[in-house]
Amino acid sequence: MNKFTRIITLLSIILISGVLINAKQQADDSSQVEQQLLSKKSTSELYEIKALKIPSNLNFAGERVPTEKNDIKERMDRELLVNTYWQSNGLLMFKRANKYFPIIESILEANGIPDDFKYLAVIESGLQNVTSPANAKGIWQIMKATGKENGLEINDNVDERYHIEKATQVACDYLKKAKNRLGTWTLAAAAYNGGNYGMAKRLETQKVDNYYDLLLGQETSRYVLRIVAVKEIMSNSEKYGFVYNDDDLYTMNPTNIVEVDSVITNIALFAQKFGTNYKELKIHNPWLRENKLNNASGKNYKIKLPL
Repeated sequence: MNKFTRIITLLSIILISGVLINAKQQADDSSQVEQQLLSKKSTSELYEIKALKIPSNLNFAGERVPTEKNDIKERMDRELLVNTYWQSNGLLMFKRANKYFPIIESILEANGIPDDFKYLAVIESGLQNVTSPANAKGIWQIMKATGKENGLEINDNVDERYHIEKATQVACDYLKKAKNRLGTWTLAAAAYNGGNYGMAKRLETQKVDNYYDLLLGQETSRYVLRIVAVKEIMSNSEKYGFVYNDDDLYTMNPTNIVEVDSVITNIALFAQKFGTNYKELKIHNPWLRENKLNNASGKNYKIKLPL
Protein backbone atom coordinates (compact mmCIF):
# COMPACT_ATOMS: atom_id res chain seq x y z
CA MET A 1 0.00 0.00 0.00
CA ASN A 2 1.56 3.30 -1.09
CA LYS A 3 1.64 6.47 1.00
CA PHE A 4 -1.31 8.09 -0.78
CA THR A 5 -3.54 5.06 -0.29
CA ARG A 6 -2.68 4.93 3.44
CA ILE A 7 -3.61 8.57 3.84
CA ILE A 8 -6.97 8.05 2.09
CA THR A 9 -7.73 4.99 4.24
CA LEU A 10 -6.89 6.85 7.45
CA LEU A 11 -9.10 9.78 6.50
CA SER A 12 -11.96 7.40 5.70
CA ILE A 13 -11.67 5.73 9.12
CA ILE A 14 -11.66 9.11 10.86
CA LEU A 15 -14.71 10.22 8.87
CA ILE A 16 -16.70 7.04 9.58
CA SER A 17 -15.81 7.18 13.30
CA GLY A 18 -17.00 10.76 13.44
CA VAL A 19 -20.29 9.85 11.84
CA LEU A 20 -20.86 6.97 14.29
CA ILE A 21 -19.98 9.08 17.31
CA ASN A 22 -22.27 11.84 16.12
CA ALA A 23 -25.13 9.37 15.55
CA LYS A 24 -24.73 7.94 19.05
CA GLN A 25 -24.65 11.42 20.54
CA GLN A 26 -27.85 12.34 18.67
CA ALA A 27 -29.55 9.16 19.89
CA ASP A 28 -28.50 9.92 23.49
CA ASP A 29 -29.70 13.51 23.14
CA SER A 30 -33.03 12.31 21.69
CA SER A 31 -33.53 9.89 24.58
CA GLN A 32 -32.79 12.64 27.11
CA VAL A 33 -35.23 15.00 25.41
CA GLU A 34 -37.92 12.29 25.42
CA GLN A 35 -37.38 11.63 29.13
CA GLN A 36 -37.53 15.35 29.86
CA LEU A 37 -40.78 15.67 27.92
CA LEU A 38 -42.30 12.72 29.75
CA SER A 39 -41.26 14.13 33.11
CA LYS A 40 -43.03 17.37 32.27
CA LYS A 41 -46.29 15.67 31.29
CA SER A 42 -49.09 15.65 33.83
CA THR A 43 -50.82 12.49 35.03
CA SER A 44 -53.77 13.27 32.76
CA GLU A 45 -51.46 13.20 29.74
CA LEU A 46 -49.94 9.86 30.68
CA TYR A 47 -53.07 8.07 31.98
CA GLU A 48 -56.41 8.21 30.24
CA ILE A 49 -59.70 7.69 32.02
CA LYS A 50 -62.02 6.93 29.16
CA ALA A 51 -65.79 7.00 28.97
CA LEU A 52 -67.20 3.51 28.50
CA LYS A 53 -69.54 2.37 25.79
CA ILE A 54 -72.59 0.66 27.27
CA PRO A 55 -73.24 -2.62 25.47
CA SER A 56 -76.71 -2.87 23.90
CA ASN A 57 -77.18 -6.52 24.81
CA LEU A 58 -76.87 -6.37 28.61
CA ASN A 59 -79.08 -8.81 30.48
CA PHE A 60 -79.54 -10.41 33.85
CA ALA A 61 -80.45 -14.11 33.87
CA GLY A 62 -81.58 -13.74 30.26
CA GLU A 63 -83.82 -10.77 31.09
CA ARG A 64 -82.87 -7.71 29.04
CA VAL A 65 -81.67 -4.44 30.61
CA PRO A 66 -83.54 -1.58 28.85
CA THR A 67 -80.60 0.78 28.40
CA GLU A 68 -82.54 2.81 25.81
CA LYS A 69 -84.27 4.44 28.78
CA ASN A 70 -82.25 7.48 29.82
CA ASP A 71 -82.34 6.86 33.56
CA ILE A 72 -81.35 3.20 33.13
CA LYS A 73 -78.52 4.23 30.80
CA GLU A 74 -77.16 6.73 33.32
CA ARG A 75 -77.45 4.31 36.23
CA MET A 76 -75.81 1.53 34.21
CA ASP A 77 -73.02 3.89 33.16
CA ARG A 78 -72.34 4.73 36.80
CA GLU A 79 -71.98 1.10 37.82
CA LEU A 80 -69.70 0.25 34.89
CA LEU A 81 -67.47 3.24 35.63
CA VAL A 82 -67.29 2.64 39.38
CA ASN A 83 -66.46 -1.04 39.02
CA THR A 84 -64.02 -0.59 36.13
CA TYR A 85 -61.95 2.21 37.62
CA TRP A 86 -61.80 0.78 41.13
CA GLN A 87 -58.94 -1.32 39.80
CA SER A 88 -57.64 -2.91 43.00
CA ASN A 89 -61.10 -4.09 43.98
CA GLY A 90 -61.68 -5.35 40.43
CA LEU A 91 -58.54 -7.48 40.42
CA LEU A 92 -59.48 -8.93 43.80
CA MET A 93 -62.89 -9.89 42.37
CA PHE A 94 -61.20 -11.94 39.65
CA LYS A 95 -58.75 -13.52 42.08
CA ARG A 96 -61.38 -14.57 44.64
CA ALA A 97 -63.89 -15.68 42.00
CA ASN A 98 -61.47 -18.36 40.82
CA LYS A 99 -61.51 -19.74 44.36
CA TYR A 100 -65.22 -19.58 45.19
CA PHE A 101 -67.19 -19.60 41.93
CA PRO A 102 -66.80 -23.36 41.32
CA ILE A 103 -68.53 -24.07 44.66
CA ILE A 104 -71.28 -21.49 44.11
CA GLU A 105 -71.90 -22.42 40.46
CA SER A 106 -72.52 -26.09 41.20
CA ILE A 107 -75.08 -25.30 43.93
CA LEU A 108 -76.89 -22.72 41.77
CA GLU A 109 -77.10 -25.23 38.93
CA ALA A 110 -78.39 -28.00 41.20
CA ASN A 111 -81.19 -25.68 42.34
CA GLY A 112 -82.14 -24.39 38.90
CA ILE A 113 -80.94 -20.87 39.73
CA PRO A 114 -79.40 -18.89 36.83
CA ASP A 115 -75.62 -18.74 36.89
CA ASP A 116 -75.73 -14.92 36.91
CA PHE A 117 -76.62 -14.99 40.60
CA LYS A 118 -73.00 -15.77 41.46
CA TYR A 119 -72.34 -12.10 40.75
CA LEU A 120 -74.88 -11.20 43.43
CA ALA A 121 -72.52 -12.77 45.97
CA VAL A 122 -69.70 -10.62 44.56
CA ILE A 123 -71.52 -7.34 45.12
CA GLU A 124 -72.85 -8.44 48.51
CA SER A 125 -69.51 -9.27 50.10
CA GLY A 126 -66.67 -9.15 47.59
CA LEU A 127 -66.62 -12.93 48.19
CA GLN A 128 -65.46 -12.45 51.77
CA ASN A 129 -66.89 -13.55 55.09
CA VAL A 130 -67.75 -10.03 56.23
CA THR A 131 -70.31 -8.53 58.60
CA SER A 132 -72.52 -5.67 57.42
CA PRO A 133 -73.65 -2.68 59.53
CA ALA A 134 -77.05 -4.43 59.72
CA ASN A 135 -75.28 -7.54 61.09
CA ALA A 136 -75.74 -9.66 57.98
CA LYS A 137 -72.90 -12.15 57.72
CA GLY A 138 -70.94 -14.30 55.34
CA ILE A 139 -70.37 -14.31 51.61
CA TRP A 140 -74.15 -14.15 50.98
CA GLN A 141 -74.76 -11.56 53.72
CA ILE A 142 -77.59 -13.46 55.40
CA MET A 143 -79.49 -11.92 58.29
CA LYS A 144 -79.86 -13.97 61.46
CA ALA A 145 -83.65 -14.35 61.16
CA THR A 146 -83.46 -15.38 57.50
CA GLY A 147 -80.75 -17.92 58.25
CA LYS A 148 -82.70 -19.53 61.10
CA GLU A 149 -85.91 -19.59 59.06
CA ASN A 150 -84.02 -21.54 56.44
CA GLY A 151 -82.47 -24.08 58.77
CA LEU A 152 -79.06 -22.63 59.56
CA GLU A 153 -77.60 -23.05 63.02
CA ILE A 154 -76.69 -19.62 64.34
CA ASN A 155 -75.33 -19.06 67.84
CA ASP A 156 -72.11 -17.98 69.56
CA ASN A 157 -70.56 -21.40 69.00
CA VAL A 158 -71.62 -22.18 65.43
CA ASP A 159 -72.72 -19.74 62.73
CA GLU A 160 -73.51 -21.51 59.47
CA ARG A 161 -73.91 -18.23 57.60
CA TYR A 162 -70.13 -18.60 57.25
CA HIS A 163 -70.53 -22.10 55.76
CA ILE A 164 -70.30 -21.41 52.02
CA GLU A 165 -72.19 -24.49 50.85
CA LYS A 166 -75.04 -24.15 53.35
CA ALA A 167 -75.27 -20.38 52.95
CA THR A 168 -75.42 -20.73 49.15
CA GLN A 169 -78.27 -23.21 49.55
CA VAL A 170 -80.18 -20.75 51.74
CA ALA A 171 -79.65 -18.04 49.11
CA CYS A 172 -81.05 -20.40 46.47
CA ASP A 173 -84.11 -21.17 48.58
CA TYR A 174 -84.76 -17.46 49.12
CA LEU A 175 -84.35 -16.62 45.45
CA LYS A 176 -86.70 -19.38 44.30
CA LYS A 177 -89.39 -18.12 46.65
CA ALA A 178 -88.85 -14.56 45.44
CA LYS A 179 -89.08 -15.62 41.80
CA ASN A 180 -92.32 -17.52 42.44
CA ARG A 181 -93.82 -14.52 44.21
CA LEU A 182 -92.59 -11.68 42.00
CA GLY A 183 -92.43 -13.33 38.59
CA THR A 184 -88.94 -12.53 37.25
CA TRP A 185 -85.35 -13.26 38.19
CA THR A 186 -84.55 -9.55 38.05
CA LEU A 187 -87.17 -8.81 40.70
CA ALA A 188 -85.97 -11.81 42.71
CA ALA A 189 -82.45 -10.33 42.71
CA ALA A 190 -83.82 -6.94 43.79
CA ALA A 191 -85.79 -8.67 46.56
CA TYR A 192 -82.54 -10.10 47.93
CA ASN A 193 -81.75 -6.50 48.84
CA GLY A 194 -85.18 -4.92 49.28
CA GLY A 195 -87.11 -7.91 50.66
CA ASN A 196 -89.91 -9.93 49.12
CA TYR A 197 -92.63 -7.99 50.86
CA GLY A 198 -90.98 -4.64 50.13
CA MET A 199 -90.69 -5.31 46.41
CA ALA A 200 -94.24 -6.67 46.16
CA LYS A 201 -95.59 -3.64 48.01
CA ARG A 202 -93.79 -1.18 45.72
CA LEU A 203 -94.96 -2.95 42.57
CA GLU A 204 -98.53 -2.74 43.83
CA THR A 205 -98.28 0.89 44.97
CA GLN A 206 -96.59 2.16 41.80
CA LYS A 207 -98.78 0.07 39.45
CA VAL A 208 -95.89 -1.40 37.46
CA ASP A 209 -94.70 -4.95 36.93
CA ASN A 210 -90.92 -4.79 36.56
CA TYR A 211 -87.81 -3.61 38.35
CA TYR A 212 -86.77 -1.04 35.75
CA ASP A 213 -90.01 0.94 36.08
CA LEU A 214 -89.86 1.15 39.87
CA LEU A 215 -88.79 4.22 41.80
CA LEU A 216 -86.68 2.83 44.63
CA GLY A 217 -84.27 3.96 47.31
CA GLN A 218 -80.70 4.40 46.16
CA GLU A 219 -79.34 1.07 47.40
CA THR A 220 -82.01 -1.10 45.79
CA SER A 221 -82.16 1.03 42.64
CA ARG A 222 -78.44 0.41 42.13
CA TYR A 223 -78.51 -3.22 43.19
CA VAL A 224 -79.39 -5.15 40.02
CA LEU A 225 -77.41 -2.79 37.80
CA ARG A 226 -74.36 -3.35 40.00
CA ILE A 227 -74.77 -7.09 39.46
CA VAL A 228 -75.06 -6.58 35.70
CA ALA A 229 -71.98 -4.34 35.65
CA VAL A 230 -69.89 -6.84 37.57
CA LYS A 231 -71.10 -9.63 35.29
CA GLU A 232 -70.15 -7.60 32.19
CA ILE A 233 -66.69 -6.71 33.52
CA MET A 234 -65.85 -10.17 34.86
CA SER A 235 -67.02 -11.78 31.62
CA ASN A 236 -64.83 -9.46 29.52
CA SER A 237 -61.73 -8.81 31.60
CA GLU A 238 -59.35 -7.53 28.89
CA LYS A 239 -62.03 -5.30 27.38
CA TYR A 240 -62.12 -3.42 30.68
CA GLY A 241 -58.34 -3.38 31.19
CA PHE A 242 -57.91 -6.22 33.68
CA VAL A 243 -54.89 -8.33 32.74
CA TYR A 244 -53.68 -11.30 34.76
CA ASN A 245 -52.27 -14.81 34.45
CA ASP A 246 -53.84 -17.99 35.79
CA ASP A 247 -51.20 -18.22 38.51
CA ASP A 248 -52.24 -14.77 39.78
CA LEU A 249 -55.64 -16.16 40.83
CA TYR A 250 -56.53 -17.62 44.23
CA THR A 251 -57.31 -21.31 44.59
CA MET A 252 -59.11 -23.49 47.09
CA ASN A 253 -56.80 -25.86 48.91
CA PRO A 254 -57.84 -29.53 48.73
CA THR A 255 -59.41 -30.93 51.90
CA ASN A 256 -60.62 -34.10 53.55
CA ILE A 257 -63.91 -34.31 55.43
CA VAL A 258 -64.04 -35.60 58.99
CA GLU A 259 -67.49 -36.26 60.46
CA VAL A 260 -67.95 -35.38 64.11
CA ASP A 261 -71.06 -36.16 66.20
CA SER A 262 -69.66 -35.39 69.64
CA VAL A 263 -68.25 -32.51 71.66
CA ILE A 264 -64.87 -31.04 70.75
CA THR A 265 -63.49 -29.53 73.92
CA ASN A 266 -60.46 -27.92 72.28
CA ILE A 267 -60.32 -27.30 68.54
CA ALA A 268 -56.59 -26.47 68.63
CA LEU A 269 -55.82 -29.92 70.07
CA PHE A 270 -58.34 -31.51 67.70
CA ALA A 271 -56.52 -29.92 64.75
CA GLN A 272 -53.15 -31.20 65.95
CA LYS A 273 -54.46 -34.77 65.96
CA PHE A 274 -55.03 -34.45 62.23
CA GLY A 275 -51.67 -32.91 61.43
CA THR A 276 -52.85 -29.33 61.10
CA ASN A 277 -53.30 -26.32 63.38
CA TYR A 278 -56.01 -24.05 64.75
CA LYS A 279 -55.55 -21.35 62.10
CA GLU A 280 -55.74 -23.74 59.13
CA LEU A 281 -58.79 -25.53 60.52
CA LYS A 282 -60.61 -22.23 61.10
CA ILE A 283 -59.72 -20.97 57.60
CA HIS A 284 -61.48 -24.00 56.11
CA ASN A 285 -64.33 -23.96 58.65
CA PRO A 286 -65.12 -20.32 59.47
CA TRP A 287 -68.55 -21.37 60.76
CA LEU A 288 -66.81 -22.70 63.89
CA ARG A 289 -66.78 -19.54 65.99
CA GLU A 290 -65.01 -20.66 69.17
CA ASN A 291 -62.17 -22.93 70.28
CA LYS A 292 -64.69 -25.69 70.96
CA LEU A 293 -67.74 -27.39 69.52
CA ASN A 294 -70.50 -27.71 72.10
CA ASN A 295 -72.71 -30.16 70.18
CA ALA A 296 -75.00 -31.01 73.08
CA SER A 297 -77.50 -32.56 70.64
CA GLY A 298 -75.06 -34.99 69.04
CA LYS A 299 -75.52 -33.41 65.61
CA ASN A 300 -73.33 -34.68 62.78
CA TYR A 301 -70.92 -31.99 61.59
CA LYS A 302 -68.64 -32.23 58.57
CA ILE A 303 -65.31 -30.56 59.26
CA LYS A 304 -62.89 -29.81 56.43
CA LEU A 305 -59.24 -30.59 57.07
CA PRO A 306 -56.46 -29.47 54.73
CA LEU A 307 -54.53 -32.22 52.97
